[in-house]
Amino acid sequence: MNEIPLSARPVRVRFAPSPTGPLHMGGVRTALYNYLFAKKHGGAFLLRIEDTDQARFVPGAEEYILESLRWCGIVPDEGQGVGGPHAPYRQSERKPMYRQYAQQLLDSEHAYYAFDTPEELEAIRELALTAGNPNWQYNSITRGSMKNSLTLPAEEVERRLASGEAYVVRAKIPRNEEVKFQDIIRGWVSVHTLNLDDKVLLKGDGMPTYHLANVVDDRLMDITHVIRGEEWLPSAPLHILLYRFFQWEAPGFAHLPLLLRPDGNGKLSKRDGDRLGFPVFPLDWHNSETGETASGYRERGFLPEAFLNMLAFLGWNPGDNREVFSLAELIDAFQLHKVHKAGARFDFEKAKWFNQQFLRNLPPASLAHLLKDDLLRRGVAVPAPAYLEKAAVLLLDRAVFSSDLYENGSYLFHAPAHYDAEMMSKKWTADSPARLRILAERFAALPAFSAEAAEGVFKSYLTETGLGFGILGPVLRLAVNGVTVGPSVFDIMALLGREESLKRIHAACDAN
Repeated sequence: MNEIPLSARPVRVRFAPSPTGPLHMGGVRTALYNYLFAKKHGGAFLLRIEDTDQARFVPGAEEYILESLRWCGIVPDEGQGVGGPHAPYRQSERKPMYRQYAQQLLDSEHAYYAFDTPEELEAIRELALTAGNPNWQYNSITRGSMKNSLTLPAEEVERRLASGEAYVVRAKIPRNEEVKFQDIIRGWVSVHTLNLDDKVLLKGDGMPTYHLANVVDDRLMDITHVIRGEEWLPSAPLHILLYRFFQWEAPGFAHLPLLLRPDGNGKLSKRDGDRLGFPVFPLDWHNSETGETASGYRERGFLPEAFLNMLAFLGWNPGDNREVFSLAELIDAFQLHKVHKAGARFDFEKAKWFNQQFLRNLPPASLAHLLKDDLLRRGVAVPAPAYLEKAAVLLLDRAVFSSDLYENGSYLFHAPAHYDAEMMSKKWTADSPARLRILAERFAALPAFSAEAAEGVFKSYLTETGLGFGILGPVLRLAVNGVTVGPSVFDIMALLGREESLKRIHAACDAN
């Protein structure tokens, strides 16, 4: 399928989250796919805040959305927090303009006033449920028996409106039609209007619902493609009808697959955050009003580039064996019509693998900077930059996160305070101190101290004594590191220097 018709306008896409809580990683993926699509086609990426549901508004959520996108490097070309020619980009600030579009639909008889109270609607639903119809809808069949401008005399409608009686404006869905549109990901979608209800377009407080606001705003902001989550697919036929009612050209639509939980079936929801042992949000979240907290990928130690690479592969791949992509490479390779229809199962171990790959590809100076920040957070003295770079590179092989550098190699920043008890009981013998002191004397006598020279001394001593490496190697590691795992002990000793290495060997002999 062609993603861009030959006669298309310049590509303009939008990410339009609601500030009802922290931004889910699925939302970040939606933003990412919009961004990649826009940049792939030389277009613009907009950020719009859809806060029409004031009852669910959560203080701090909008700021969280903006900060999350900044951390990820998904920078809007225009929109909330950036500005642009279509401001304001917060829907609550656009409220006055929606009424005229609702009125346009009323005038063209594609919408109508409905005066049914919430209590009356609830009573009808309860009655339908009792009669064995749990799926009652306000639609083209039932509206004829309801209290609206289609059933009431015109003068009665005018009287109710003039008196300030509460009402909503509902879409008048055509009866007995097929609504068809071509989804870039899913192909042709067809829905019969008997399966659609007369959705509310304008609420009693004058605030539009999502259905009216997003269609109007997408038109006014020249949006050419609407790329959003699969949960909005059932609403797409109504939106197609609204474009038709307004006599506007509809944008291209693409509905992204769900992110699935790793444990069984179902969507990866906000409620899964931390319960399953991994974040589902980009950043840590704290709601000061409710006390609700959740962990984020940034604070867990993920690099933003790795986080984005992981998200890109939840529903898409380039069609070859490549897995590690920079943002620029993702833009070059991304094709929206190759996004999968089926839900993408999240795998946290794979997410960690992506972070490990990006960590390994960082230049030494960048690794040293991350390590320095971690040491400062822990209150550990920071050594010279050259030492930091060498330490970071030396510890990199076993690190998944930058915090692992210190956690796996704290012995590079201070002498071990204790020794691995299990390995001491297995490897340390009554002869160990004497053997280590002989080695220390030979290390001290070296004209130049290096990893190669220290290893040469060690091997010569093994040959001379007939000892195996498994007898003395772990003992030397315990003395220098406190543990028996890690990089080459000789590389460690070379980085620590002769004086510190000898000091540690003698301290271990004295303590054990």
